[in-house]
Amino acid sequence: MSDPIKHECGVSFIRLLKPLEFYNEKYGSHLYGLKKLQLLMAKQLNRGQDGAGIATIKLNPEYGKRYVARKRSNSKSALVDVFEEVMKTYNNLDKDKVNDTAWIKKNFPYAGELLLGHLRYATHGKNSIENIHPFFRQNNWMSRSLVLAGNYNLTNVDDLFDLLINLGQHPKEISDNVTVLEKIGHFLDEENQKLFHEYREETEDNIEIAAKIKANLDLGNVLTNAFRNLDGGFNMVGMVGDGNAFIIRDNQGIRPSFYYQDDEVFVVASERPAIMTAFNAKIGDVKELTPGHALILNRQGEVRQQQILPKAELTSCSFERIYFSRGSDKDIYEERKELGRRLARVILDKLDYDIRPVVFSYIPNTAATSFYGVVDGVYKYIDRYKREAIIKLGNNPTPEDLDKILSIKIRREKILVKDAKMRTFITQDKDRDSMVGDGYDVTYGIVDGQRDTLVVVDDSIVRGTTLKKSILRILDRLGPRKVVVASSAPIIKYPDCYGIDMSRMNEFIAFKAVLKLLERSNQMHKLDEVYKECKRQLELPLEEMRNAVKDLYALFTDEEITAEIARLVTPSDMKAQVEIVYQKVDDLHKACPNHTGDWYFTGNYPTPGGTRVVNKSFVYFMEGNNERAY
Repeated sequence: MSDPIKHECGVSFIRLLKPLEFYNEKYGSHLYGLKKLQLLMAKQLNRGQDGAGIATIKLNPEYGKRYVARKRSNSKSALVDVFEEVMKTYNNLDKDKVNDTAWIKKNFPYAGELLLGHLRYATHGKNSIENIHPFFRQNNWMSRSLVLAGNYNLTNVDDLFDLLINLGQHPKEISDNVTVLEKIGHFLDEENQKLFHEYREETEDNIEIAAKIKANLDLGNVLTNAFRNLDGGFNMVGMVGDGNAFIIRDNQGIRPSFYYQDDEVFVVASERPAIMTAFNAKIGDVKELTPGHALILNRQGEVRQQQILPKAELTSCSFERIYFSRGSDKDIYEERKELGRRLARVILDKLDYDIRPVVFSYIPNTAATSFYGVVDGVYKYIDRYKREAIIKLGNNPTPEDLDKILSIKIRREKILVKDAKMRTFITQDKDRDSMVGDGYDVTYGIVDGQRDTLVVVDDSIVRGTTLKKSILRILDRLGPRKVVVASSAPIIKYPDCYGIDMSRMNEFIAFKAVLKLLERSNQMHKLDEVYKECKRQLELPLEEMRNAVKDLYALFTDEEITAEIARLVTPSDMKAQVEIVYQKVDDLHKACPNHTGDWYFTGNYPTPGGTRVVNKSFVYFMEGNNERAY
């Protein structure tokens, strides 16, 4: 992608279903779970590189011994640092005793049966160690302690914050992390209290009561109460101190969640290929968690699935398929190729179906799969053209005529190369801008500067900054007559509030294009009209609210917006003509039929909170407020 955008976050969870000595005997180490957790997280590093954290819980610990261990880092090499610190602790242990399961469990903090890992991308500069998952709500009652990590964004944090205050709590800050942790924790406390009163009637032995609570804790009841008013996208994993655990996914299926189980482990991850690689699992054995449901694990490792949230229309995030999730997933790989195949028709229209003076390439590295689809789509056209041309030759074509037709091929080349990032000590912004392109290099001598058009495929175009400051300038060095940038995603018009770091209206190149079009057509007053309408919408009940920002985009066609985007991203000193083509929303849905979440393209938000966010985001833009709108 030419404009890297950040995504929150990657989740990994392992529940060892056998005693620790089993893994030591079979795999030669008590660290089997930790090693698998590290691999599971490493295979999802694409989902978060600003922070990493792990937590473990030990089953049946001795009184007075720690049973929850946690390690977090917000360094530039967070994942490596976390596990290096853990291994430093392990390497300092008595080497003669590390094979003794009872001893290692007592003396090594991370020798637990439940293991939770998290990878984080920071949003809006908030990347202190306190913002790194997993979060821990500590209590002397094991069944009240809670460790939580997830891939989530909530749109109604303010409402939930007020709800906690009305419950009598005093949250330390307004954030979705604190709010979710405390909300689940509150109902976990209530469930414990209810069971305590029930068992108190049977016995006055508090140790016996505590054991009964651990064995009979109803996490389904806890989650039903805790998630009743949440608005947003989420995939969360929670571990209770006593060894109970849960995984829950939003009922629109916005955020992904996959799981796998055999007789040794139960595993959860944000992406299917990570599980397949880490545990050598077959694709059919890795399941997707049903939206609105929770997987609940008891202390014995028994798993059940329970519906927690009401059934809703599925609007799984299409950006997961376009860009975020690793392309090594079979379905995602095919969908990205199909996005390219469908984009081929749009590109050919732009080229008037003349591919002879055209070089096709892509912006590395994630656009490569869509590029292969574009090539397939263009070849399909070429094959049809060749067939018709041969038929026209009649019954006795000459070998020369046939060779001329059969020699028509698509010119596909690797033009842009991801170069090693180069440190610069130049401090002036204007000089930095001139060096933004040091992340790319080009393959010289392929483009004919007299006649060639260069088509480059990109995943999506968000801000257009890298295109203007870097990529287009670099491509212009090759001397093409024209550069066509083809986006496998439609035009991004609206902010996301369910996990992607795209929340400010003024950062979108499409929005900037609309502002230019308003100025050029003497319609700047429309901004004030939409501003007033957005403020009016924000006063309505949440379920009655509509996306008033659509009124602004409706003033212009997608073709007008696209043409203006091309003008905006073209460097002033560029010699080649620049054109842009986008995927059509209908084709996106056909390519990714099971992931119809398209609110960033259409403004059709799957939850009422999303509609509030887009109206609020525009109000913030008009008022010069640079905060995110949720």
